[in-house]
Amino acid sequence: MSPLKHILVATDLSPHARNAAERAAYLSNTQQAALDLLYVANPAPFERLKQLVAPDDDLLKRVLDSAGEKNRALAAMLFQRYAISAGVQVASGSVISEITRVVQDKHSNLLVCGAKGQSVARRLLLGSTVQKILNHMPCPLLVVKPAPRDAYRTVLVPVDFSPVSLRAIQLAKAIAPQAEIILLHAYEVPFEGSVRFAHIDQDTLTRYRNVIRKDAEAQLAALSEAAGLADARQVLVHGDPAWRIVEQEQELECDLIVVGKQGTSALEELLVGSVTKHVLDESQCDVLVSP
Repeated sequence: MSPLKHILVATDLSPHARNAAERAAYLSNTQQAALDLLYVANPAPFERLKQLVAPDDDLLKRVLDSAGEKNRALAAMLFQRYAISAGVQVASGSVISEITRVVQDKHSNLLVCGAKGQSVARRLLLGSTVQKILNHMPCPLLVVKPAPRDAYRTVLVPVDFSPVSLRAIQLAKAIAPQAEIILLHAYEVPFEGSVRFAHIDQDTLTRYRNVIRKDAEAQLAALSEAAGLADARQVLVHGDPAWRIVEQEQELECDLIVVGKQGTSALEELLVGSVTKHVLDESQCDVLVSP
């Protein structure tokens, strides 16, 4: 991936969005990338409210004016704290359409947004705006969770040996060039349940697992070499990838996970609803999703 040139923050002006803006400003400062803050209001509920409550009042304009003031105040804070001059935009319309339009107009190569508090609230968010952004993926998406304190130090990159894996590694190197990058592969033994059902003895099952593991070790080493990370730490674990990724994030004290939107499944388009969505829901650190 080429160096960052433009970062777009999609904000709803919440405290979680402020975390996202601060992380984006930190990246903008360190990588000399331009930065814009975008607030989008869906006009439909305001038009309905206007009809019911205040027919002579332009509620949408008031909301956009207020959002513009708050966005400018946020930009001023970012300038004071990070010496970054952020552009400010407000728009009305479909949130996803407007975000996509600005990404294309600005040639953004990173979109940043905030995640809401605890798991239940995060699922509500991921079921709406973030989930829809993931389905379209105009560019890599960084979902920010805690308030940023420093540069990323330990980055976990789960890989499945598909072309998406190499892109995710390159993205991790571009976003966090000084961080330690850890490559993780979680493998499952094909047909293990069927083998157990057939009453295969434990020694045979163990040999079967070892064959799968050795093959995964060879592929992980080859991928590390191809990505220019031959000396990177490589972690190989057995089990469901969705759960193992989150476990390793906490065990290895990672502050960023870089995961591909899709894998090698025949149902690739559903992966956002499985492994990637699980990581977004349950991880404690920021998550960067690669197209």
